[in-house]
Amino acid sequence: MSVVSPPRFAGPGLLDALKAIGATLEDAVRVRGTLFALELREEVDRRRSHLVLAAAAGALLHTAFLLATALVAALFWDTHRVAAIASMAALYVAGGLAALLFLRAKAAASPEPFAETLRELGRDLAALRPSA
Repeated sequence: MSVVSPPRFAGPGLLDALKAIGATLEDAVRVRGTLFALELREEVDRRRSHLVLAAAAGALLHTAFLLATALVAALFWDTHRVAAIASMAALYVAGGLAALLFLRAKAAASPEPFAETLRELGRDLAALRPSA
């Protein structure tokens, strides 16, 4: 009685297919990781520049406000010094509130961090799901 061996297929085997899938997944992870790193670097640079500009603006405006208040108080010292100082304080409160509202609107309008990375990952997940 002779033992018959199963027929061999000439095409690629299961191991080759798994290697190809692994290489594809590795490429996808590498591309998405590179995109994430790029977006992270851009976000850090954007936040850093905003912080530096805000600090410089705050310091300069603070000094200007102090000097403007001193000037107005000196001009009206003999007649209406309390009204002059109160008017300057009201002006600063209004300016501060306007700046906060502008900052809030700007923050709401800024793009979501890592939007491209999340969009690409969503496309990858959609492509991996079986279609019905």
